Formats: sequence, structure tokens, C-alpha cells
Amino acid sequence: MTDHPQDGATPAEGGAERRDHHHEAARPGHSSPGHGHVPHVSHAPHLPHLPHSHGSAGAAAEVWTGRATSRVQWLFAALGAACLALGIDLAVDVAWSGGLAPLVMSVVGCVGAGLLILFGTLAFVRVQVKVEGDTLEVRCGHAGLPRRRIQLCDIVEADHAPSVTPRHWGGWGYRWRPEKGTAVIVRRGEGLVLRLGDGRVFTVTVDDAEAAVRHIRSRLTAQGHLKPGT
Repeated sequence: MTDHPQDGATPAEGGAERRDHHHEAARPGHSSPGHGHVPHVSHAPHLPHLPHSHGSAGAAAEVWTGRATSRVQWLFAALGAACLALGIDLAVDVAWSGGLAPLVMSVVGCVGAGLLILFGTLAFVRVQVKVEGDTLEVRCGHAGLPRRRIQLCDIVEADHAPSVTPRHWGGWGYRWRPEKGTAVIVRRGEGLVLRLGDGRVFTVTVDDAEAAVRHIRSRLTAQGHLKPGT
């Protein structure tokens, strides 16, 4: 028996309707005559796993680290190493004929001067300033010695010094001047100046000192030790 298209429909349209009906019946979840109902299951889209935040961004925002290095200090370190090598060479030289006392004095003098220059310069080849929590810490050299800790509550004012030179402090290293206070000088350039509550002043040469000043002031303001806008 031949199927006839519905009234008002062309044979092509009738064939299209039968094909559409066939596809609709084949879809999952579609009920078709003579077949059992297949429930349609909707799956939720898979969401990527997002890591939980433990406040690391806030903790990182409370830490500021800066440093400064000096290439000139390496020259003095080389001089100290040369003095040390000269003292060792005198101690093992069998051709020395100037007497025992001059030999001992020469060896001790060269070795002592070499060690003093070597360790004195290596201790101030670099300086690191770290502001974390309620403390500012200054560490010198690769061993971190000498070291100084200052509580932020003891700081009255933090300022940026655009030009700090060893000539103003009488040289490199850990310096003290009666009219200026104490300082850690490893190179010429910008530095951080801290005025403490007991009247003392501490200066340290460090890169991006302006950022250090802003961070310290924001920490003091958050702790109530400094009024906003000062």
C-alpha cells in the first residue's frame, strides 16, 4: 500500500515529515509509539577543579624584600686575599734569612691583615632588607652577619634618601656618626632612613627604597602607629 501525503502537502514535504518523525523517534529520551519510555538524563557540565585560597596573596602583600650589592667591595676582598696569600708564602719559604722574629711578625701581619680585609669586605658585599609582619630585618653579606632587627612599633618615621655615599659616612660597612646615627653602607645611591622612638637614626642603602618607605608607612598606618596621610 502506498502512503499518501497529507492534504495540502506535497509529496516531498510528506517524505520530509516521515524522515523527521523517524529521527525524533531515534533520539534518546523521546517516546515513540510501540517503544518504552526512555528517561532523559541531564548531565551537569564538568567544572575544573579550582584550588582553595589559603590567604597566600594577603601574606605575600605583608612582606617586602629589597637588596643592594657592591662591586667595589670585591676589589678590597681581592686585596685581602692577596695579603693572606703573601703571609702563607712567607711562612713556607725556606729561603728566609732575616731571622725568626721578623719572619713571625711578617707572617702574622700579612695573615691578620688579609683575614681582616677579606672578611670585613665580604660581610658587606651585599645587604638585604626584609619587612615581614611587625619586624624589619637587615642582613649583611651572604652569611647574614652582622644582622639587625627593628620592631615597626619603634619606628617613628621612614624616609627616602636619594643619595647616600660612603664619603658621607667615612667608608663602607657598618658605620656610626654621632650626628647621623648608624648606617649600613654597601654602595652609593638611594637608601632608607628610619627615625626611631628613642631618637636614634638608622640608614641602610637598598634598591627601590621608595617602595620600602611606602610599605613601612602602610604597615604603621594599619597598626595605628601612624596617622593616614602622614
